[in-house]
Amino acid sequence: MFGEYAFNRKQSDSAETEGDPEPAPGVVPGNLPPAPAGFIGRERELAELHCLLRSRRLTTLTGVGGVGKSRLALRAATDPEQARPDGVWWVELSPLRDPGLLTMTVAHAVGLADHSARPLDEELCAWMADKELMLVLDTCEHMVADCRHLVGELLQSAPGLTVLITSREPLGSPCERVVEVCPLPCEGPDSDALALFRARAVAATPEAAAAFEDPERAELAAEVCRRLDGIPLALELAGARLRLWTLEQMVQRLGARFAVLSDTRPALQPPRHRTMRTAIGWSHELCEPVERLLWARLSVFTGDFDVAAARAVCAGGPLPASRVERVLAGLVAKSVVRRTRERGGGDRYHMLDTIREYGNDWLSELGEVQTVADRHAHWYAALSQAADRGWLSPGQVDWYRRMTAEHAQLRTALEHLLSADPAAALEMAGALWFFWFSCGHVHEGRGFLERALKTAPGTGAAHTQALWALGLTALLRGDMDAARRIGEECTRAAARLADPEPELRAAYLHAASVLMPGNPVRALELAGPRARAGHGGRTSGPGWLLCRLATSYALCDLERFEEATEEARGLREACAELGERWLRAYADYVLAVAALGLGHHGEAARHVRAMLSGKRLLGDRFGIALGLDLLAAAVAALGDGELAARLLGTGHAWWRTLGRPQIGSPSLKALRDQGERQARATIGDEAYETAFLGGAAASTG
Repeated sequence: MFGEYAFNRKQSDSAETEGDPEPAPGVVPGNLPPAPAGFIGRERELAELHCLLRSRRLTTLTGVGGVGKSRLALRAATDPEQARPDGVWWVELSPLRDPGLLTMTVAHAVGLADHSARPLDEELCAWMADKELMLVLDTCEHMVADCRHLVGELLQSAPGLTVLITSREPLGSPCERVVEVCPLPCEGPDSDALALFRARAVAATPEAAAAFEDPERAELAAEVCRRLDGIPLALELAGARLRLWTLEQMVQRLGARFAVLSDTRPALQPPRHRTMRTAIGWSHELCEPVERLLWARLSVFTGDFDVAAARAVCAGGPLPASRVERVLAGLVAKSVVRRTRERGGGDRYHMLDTIREYGNDWLSELGEVQTVADRHAHWYAALSQAADRGWLSPGQVDWYRRMTAEHAQLRTALEHLLSADPAAALEMAGALWFFWFSCGHVHEGRGFLERALKTAPGTGAAHTQALWALGLTALLRGDMDAARRIGEECTRAAARLADPEPELRAAYLHAASVLMPGNPVRALELAGPRARAGHGGRTSGPGWLLCRLATSYALCDLERFEEATEEARGLREACAELGERWLRAYADYVLAVAALGLGHHGEAARHVRAMLSGKRLLGDRFGIALGLDLLAAAVAALGDGELAARLLGTGHAWWRTLGRPQIGSPSLKALRDQGERQARATIGDEAYETAFLGGAAASTG
């Protein structure tokens, strides 16, 4: 992460610190998912990939759905010899339906939050230009042209970039090396296909091991593998069936199923596609009717989901809500649905694309596509509203983690509502203000908010809230002119609602838009104590608290540090009573700035460490970058120029992930420059540059 030394010191109540220990080594960057246990075979393919990923810049794994492209790519990418100085990054594109979000998804996966006003593709190319990393784009077949364009731009801009693609078809790029992933070999008693079939069968029921030890029955198992063409997903589905059947029953029923196919659909698809489709259809037929119904309805989910969502979205008719969890467990046992357990969280479920597509075909046959999509969208809209209400609460960190886990579903829900129910889309996009503003999704939020504001009614509370949320994204992008215009429009809209809360939120937006470019006097007029009293409202609401934050910043800019301290302490106490961390961390930041201005350098360092601890919990990249600059100024004032230089280097790395250092604010830049001047004066230019570069190499992943 970023300078654990900045957080791990034991905090004391004293105003002074004794200097900081040496920084801990950076962790290896990357975001590879956990490798599934029991990888079997593929030695030849892995050897080929090992060479290609070191000699070629773009490699694409192609093959039929279910053949194991993603698992092979993950196995190759997790090879320690494929490590890169700037990480190996996995980008799951399966849940993505809007090609316009492709660049955003890649940027987010590699840790580029980007708050700048530049086009995101340009920012991503610039960010990667000096890095040596590997990018794995998994499941690209539904947006081949867009992936081809983006990958081409990135490879041209970043000479140290290696890209590995999985797709059912090649990208068609000039420099692409295509590797076809074939089914597992089926011949012989020690074939990889038989080993996988046995492993999955024994995992489903340990008693199945005896069947594979008998030579005659092992030959029956080999026959199953041959009939399924050695396709791994088909073998896994068949292995799960040995919980209920003998091998003899499986061979008989599988033969009958393929005979029906060959009689009725001889040439619709290439053989391996037919085999895979047949194996899935066979598993589908062998499910109970309610399992088939749940399978179809679950196909509306893109990415993973929890049981509460499955219950809310998929119940109805012959499948009551009380039975959904039990039926879902049945699909897990049959390997139709996969279950993972999040550390510190509950179970999450997902379906492989090939299986989900089959379910979606059946959902169409049932005539339920619109109904289930509506349920899905409104469930996640309601979840967004609940998260909005719970954001300033003790559950804030849990809400951050949950909404991050639900990111793919939130996108799917918003896309559906934009066409099916624009008013609901507007309400949902506005309720997610904290997700766009606090959790690093500024560009995506801007896109959804602008679309919703264009299609939904132009008045009312939901419109004002969405407009305010759009203004927040302009703030973080450093587009202060747009933020000010939206703030003024928001102020007029809020005045028509006769509700103090939107008036206070608009006041904060307007105040921040003039404060950041350097007008603290006007900011105080808009958000200071007198202005807040004029609006009224709840002193524990987001609008009131944000206005207090803007006020304390403005007082610091005016060098009224005692007043700023009083305002920030009041804000911190209010946040502590609510149990929230995000705003409280910014109150700690202001307390640190004020302490630095008053010459209490140790106290400033103590406050900023508290601030950084809170920001790390919430993944607030903007807050982390701010805090590192401020901590550098504090430790430089304490005389530790080397640590200050390292912190400034690490801060520089974090600002790069945001696209615009100090978001163009004169006061933030002045604070950062103050730390640099003091550090250089203490250790000299050469030592400063060495320490700075060491800090800049820290991981921001």
